[in-house]
Amino acid sequence: MLKVLVVEDEELIRKGIVLAIDWAALDCVVVGEAANGVEALEAVERLDPSLIITDLKMPRLDGLEMLRRLRERGNNVYTIILTAYDSFEYAQTALRLGAVDFLLKPFRDGELEEAVLALKKKIGDGEGAQEAPMLYQLKKGDKSKYVLEAMDYIGAHYSEPGIGVAAIAEHLGISEGHLSHLFKKETDYTLLNYLTRYRMHQAMEQLRDCRVKIYEVAEAVGYRDVTHFSSTFKKLVGVSPSEYQDTSGT
Repeated sequence: MLKVLVVEDEELIRKGIVLAIDWAALDCVVVGEAANGVEALEAVERLDPSLIITDLKMPRLDGLEMLRRLRERGNNVYTIILTAYDSFEYAQTALRLGAVDFLLKPFRDGELEEAVLALKKKIGDGEGAQEAPMLYQLKKGDKSKYVLEAMDYIGAHYSEPGIGVAAIAEHLGISEGHLSHLFKKETDYTLLNYLTRYRMHQAMEQLRDCRVKIYEVAEAVGYRDVTHFSSTFKKLVGVSPSEYQDTSGT
């Protein structure tokens, strides 16, 4: 049985991971949770977890530095990274430090469970904890030029309602089919799925301001239809935009 420590500064997401997943069915038990890397390092000493699920960007001590300190101490605990596009380079470094997988936030229902099951299969196949196996291999340690440029384009134009595979491919000067194939091969996401996730991540950031209206956030991340935005947000994040704002808003 894997002993799991959940490290995430957003309480709603952290509680969702702890409470919404049937850990017993995965032959796992959550032994603790932490809101930042400092708390996590203390919890590791007390609880000796076999798997850490951690965000990268956190106050006081981020997930990358936490992982680096654990490795310096000789602790090869399995680690699954939760990340967003704006911390993608950090995720690459985390993988080099022996993280076994990473999930792009907000991740879909069942995706974290799949990552845990994949890890357990690797362990069952005989790959010991000291080897820190990578379940998600970055191609040549990096993304290709076109995939990185597509990510950059999405980061600059996600607020435009008409953005899609055709517009991005035209901007890059390659065919839609070639771009779609490359993106799926190198990221495990379709380009439109990644665009949606990126938009929802940006929406989560904006919804932390309780003064902002839901329709304003929808428009800011490229949705003309606030109902469509709300349903997409709830499907990916697990709660409605208003519920998220009530919990996370300042």
